[in-house]
Amino acid sequence: MQAQKMIYRGGEGEIEEKKSRFIAHIQPVETEEEATSYINEMKKKYWDARHNCSAFVLGENQELTRCSDDGEPSGTAGRPMLDVLLKENLHNVVVVVTRYFGGTLLGTGGLVRAYQGAVQEGLAHCTILEKLHGQVLHVITDYNGVGKVQYLLGSEQIAVLDSEYGENVCLKLVVELSQKEAIEKKLIDATNGKAQLEWKNPVSFGLVDGKVEIF
Repeated sequence: MQAQKMIYRGGEGEIEEKKSRFIAHIQPVETEEEATSYINEMKKKYWDARHNCSAFVLGENQELTRCSDDGEPSGTAGRPMLDVLLKENLHNVVVVVTRYFGGTLLGTGGLVRAYQGAVQEGLAHCTILEKLHGQVLHVITDYNGVGKVQYLLGSEQIAVLDSEYGENVCLKLVVELSQKEAIEKKLIDATNGKAQLEWKNPVSFGLVDGKVEIF
């Protein structure tokens, strides 16, 4: 299953073109109702702006998309904004770009570049992660074998969720599904078959600031 990119923490960014201000607000959402509610919230907040253009993408396969030019010439705002989200392979995200008119017409090409540039600036201020599909694995080993296991996990960049030290050591890991068979074999080889491996629940996960987040 292909990894998805998602917004973990939303953000905002602003650019200026010929004295027109373009302010992008980006937020993660799960449903069309959430996306619509956020768009309406931004319209209410920036009620005095000339335009509040929007776009959103929902679903595992980006199957639901919507966009609005909100009074700008057709095809110059909403669709270009949506194209940025799709090109970045983002899922479950909404963006609203507010425009305060600066008195100079930008033309069709100028509007497209400005709205896309605003979205890109907003994304630069978001925390974006890859949502991976994996499975939790408990590795139970004695103290003689734990060093080999930890070295293997470090070299394979396998995320450790927790560790318990008692009579034996239990390391709780999350392993990407595509690595499952290979990691199991390497753990068995590294401990000469002495480690006990217990596969648990499937999860979706990602790395945020070097830490594992489970979804």
